[in-house]
Amino acid sequence: MKTAHRSPSVATNSAEPTEPSKNSRESHTAVTPFRVEVPEQQIDDLRRRLAETRWPQPELGDPWSRGVPLDYLRQLTEYWRDGFDWRVAESRLNAYPQFTTTIDGQRIHFLQVTSPEPEATPLILFHGWPGSVLEFLDVIGPLSDPRSHGGDPADAFTLVIPSLPGFGFSAPLADAGWTEHRMAKAFAVLMARLGYQRYVAQGGDFGAGLAPEIARVAADKVIGVHVNAATGGFIPYHQLSEQEITALTPIEKERLGRLAGFMSDGDGYFKISATKPQTLAYGLHDSPVGQLAWIVEKFHDWTNQAKALPEDAVERDVLLADVSLYWFTGTAGSSANLYYETVHQRQQAQPSGVPTGVACFAQDVSIRRYSEPLNKIVHWSDFDIGGHFAALETPDLLVDDIRTFVRELDG
Repeated sequence: MKTAHRSPSVATNSAEPTEPSKNSRESHTAVTPFRVEVPEQQIDDLRRRLAETRWPQPELGDPWSRGVPLDYLRQLTEYWRDGFDWRVAESRLNAYPQFTTTIDGQRIHFLQVTSPEPEATPLILFHGWPGSVLEFLDVIGPLSDPRSHGGDPADAFTLVIPSLPGFGFSAPLADAGWTEHRMAKAFAVLMARLGYQRYVAQGGDFGAGLAPEIARVAADKVIGVHVNAATGGFIPYHQLSEQEITALTPIEKERLGRLAGFMSDGDGYFKISATKPQTLAYGLHDSPVGQLAWIVEKFHDWTNQAKALPEDAVERDVLLADVSLYWFTGTAGSSANLYYETVHQRQQAQPSGVPTGVACFAQDVSIRRYSEPLNKIVHWSDFDIGGHFAALETPDLLVDDIRTFVRELDG
């Protein structure tokens, strides 16, 4: 989950992003085909490390009250070692065209899925933490080829799905300073480089900050923004008065309570990542079980709480594929740097005039009245199921909401 402990920090201007200097343009603007091919020795090394895990004492108190239960994590680790097949996840990724390119000195990895429908709307999809491009595999088909998935071909999208700088195969980080604003400028360059003049931006978690931000830096290109799992710019950042609280609707009060619970008992990971990401990296980079526990805790806390275990909300192999991607790419620390940059950047929020739609699932905390000062809200959906990882938990609902939002733009 992406939150901050002060007012959200976004761009102060809508300057058009610029390409690299002319003398380096030819090499830096190349778009190179890419395939995921993790060496077998890395998979063997992972299994060896899992087998040699040094386990701590069992937890005290109720399961999950102080972190991931030992018995559960041991069972999940055994399956990761002996039952999970990374090559299946790798094949799913390689079923789609992937590329890398360099923007602002940073390697950027992305999927590009061209719709068979000639009038398809370009759509860029942004993940967050602890997500990855793997989140979107179940929505690629319905979004890009609705005709083959029982939908209206008029709802088709051509998709660009990047790995955020420091995440997945957009690593290693070239330098410090990769804030959401800088990322948004880079992704605006990417869309221009690929030839898309007008497009929609969608994202969850950090992606729900990036989608509005790319609309700020490229306001003449982005025709609409759709978000889920949104926090910064979509929640209150002040102490609410009794009068304000009384005026909230029941669902808004529920979300305010959930937000307060998160800020008091659920944001330890945020504070560590936002202050000492390098220190965190040593343990997670060296211990796959440490990396697993760090991520699976969030899949437990942020998915639909009606589900007992994380894999009741998100398929176990999908969860482990996401953790494996962080492990094989060694991006525990570099992905945590985005929290550091978010807290330490100085830019202040400016309102966006780009039409914005919000899908708020059962575990989300967005509140419309606190979203409207910074965002031009034209579409808002409340769902009583699902959670933080909407593309994994409730892909049909997310796809339908994106389609509905874009239809309303066209109308």
